[in-house]
Amino acid sequence: MKVALVGAGAFGIKHLDAIQQIQKDFGDIEVMGLVSRKLDETRSIADKYGIKHAFTDLESALSLPGLDAVILCTPTQMHAAQAIACMKAGKHVQVEIPVADSWADAQAVMHVQAQTGRVCMVGHTRRFNPSHQFLHKKIVAGEMHISQMDVQTYFFRRTNMNALGQARSWTDHLLWHHAAHTVDLFAYQTQDEIVTANAVQGPIHPTLGIAMDMSIQLKTRRGAICTLSLSFNNDGPLGTFFRYICDNGTYIARYDDLFNGKDEKIDVSKVDVSMNGIELQDREFFAAIRDGRAPNASVAQVLPCYKVLHDLEQQLRAQA
Repeated sequence: MKVALVGAGAFGIKHLDAIQQIQKDFGDIEVMGLVSRKLDETRSIADKYGIKHAFTDLESALSLPGLDAVILCTPTQMHAAQAIACMKAGKHVQVEIPVADSWADAQAVMHVQAQTGRVCMVGHTRRFNPSHQFLHKKIVAGEMHISQMDVQTYFFRRTNMNALGQARSWTDHLLWHHAAHTVDLFAYQTQDEIVTANAVQGPIHPTLGIAMDMSIQLKTRRGAICTLSLSFNNDGPLGTFFRYICDNGTYIARYDDLFNGKDEKIDVSKVDVSMNGIELQDREFFAAIRDGRAPNASVAQVLPCYKVLHDLEQQLRAQA
C-alpha cells in the first residue's frame, strides 16, 4: 500500500511516527510522498523518514504512480477541498479532524465519497483512544449506560501556534475543531442521537477573530446530557479531560489514561494493540482499505456531528 502524507506539522509527524510502528506488523506500507509548504523543510523531514518524494502541492503527490491513499494533516480550511480532490483522483483518504468547517462542505465530502466509493475516514481520535475504547466496550455489552458526560478542553493559545509551539499559518477554532471531538464522542458513546444543543461564547479576540472561551450543552434522544467547556485562555493544566457519570460507575479519561471515580487508575494497556490513539486510527484506515469496508469514523458515521456544530454556529451568530 502506497501512501502520501500532506502537512508535515505537529500532527503530520505524529502520523509518520505511527506508520513506522504499523509497518512492523503490516510490512508493506510505504509513505512514498510528503507534502508541506516549505520545500527544504519538507525534504529534510522526508529524508528522516525515508520518503522518496517531497512536494509543496497536493496535485504533484496525487500524480505519483501507484499511489493508493492520502492522509491529510493540513489547515482546517483546506480539508474538504483536499479530501474531495483525493477521492476524485481515485485515492482513499483520511483527513484529520474536522472534515470541514461548514455544514455545506461536510455534506459535499460525503456526496463525493458516495459517488466514488473510496474510503474516506475522519480523524476522530477519541473513538480509538484505549481509555474511551474500554468504556465503549462496556456500553456495547450493556454493562453500563451514560447519564452525563462532563468535558473540559483547555489550552493556552493566544497566538497562532501548533502543538509543538511552532507558528501556524492559520487559526484554530474551538467549535469546528475541538468541540467536534466531544460532540462526536458523546453520540458514539451513548449510541444515541443528539436532539438538543446549546452554546454560548465569550468575546471575539481582536486579532485572531475567534472566541477564546465557549460552553456547550448537549442532550440525546434518550436523555443523556453532556456539558462541554472549552478555552484557549487556560494557563494549565492543558488538554481534554472527560468525566463519565454512568448508571454503573464513574470514570475519568485523561487521553489514554483512565481512572475510576475514586481516582484509582484502570489498566487499559490490553484494550488494543497499542496505547497510541493516532496509531490505532491509522491502523483502522489501512485495514478498511484492505478489507474493502467502511472504517470506524468514516465520513458517513461522523457526519451528524457536523450538523450539530452547524446548528450551534447558527445559535452563536444569532447571539452576536
